[in-house]
Amino acid sequence: MENLRTLRFVTLLGSLRSGSFNGIIARALPALAPEGVSVEALGSIADLPHYDADLQAEGFPPAVLAMGKAIAEADAVIVVMPEYNYSVPGALKNAIDWLSRLPETPFSGKPVAIQSASPGMLGGARAQYHLRQVFVFLNAQVLNKPEVMVGQVAGKVDEKTGELTDQSTRDFIAGQLKALAELARKG
Repeated sequence: MENLRTLRFVTLLGSLRSGSFNGIIARALPALAPEGVSVEALGSIADLPHYDADLQAEGFPPAVLAMGKAIAEADAVIVVMPEYNYSVPGALKNAIDWLSRLPETPFSGKPVAIQSASPGMLGGARAQYHLRQVFVFLNAQVLNKPEVMVGQVAGKVDEKTGELTDQSTRDFIAGQLKALAELARKG
């Protein structure tokens, strides 16, 4: 077996809530990654101001530049998000809007996996489809399968310890990370 270099994935969390179910899933990713893959969290989307072309004209905020650099240097991105009103959370969309305006868009050609969790049955499916449309415009390589949509997430996590406890969900997410690693190694 050949000696493959370690892949570096970064996680873009699309939730601001401290007790976020999606945050619990994002924090579980390093332990679920296959051998040869490291997973690191990006800075918080809360650190980015509301997108404003006038503000951009004054220069990109340091938090935008740092996030863009981390994404550009990563082998892949994992977006973990809730669904708000059948769509992408506004703070996450704001972050993507900022990142898309960097001179060298960090998402172009970048392998991306999308994960969502929701107390409802659909697990954020509608938001994922909207985010996929955004990533088409940004020329990202979105992983098509497996799709991770964790429905009824409240029964799959321990909110007190902040851990993803459902083994079948852990295994399914691990499978997606393996598929993302395969996609990233092809690129």
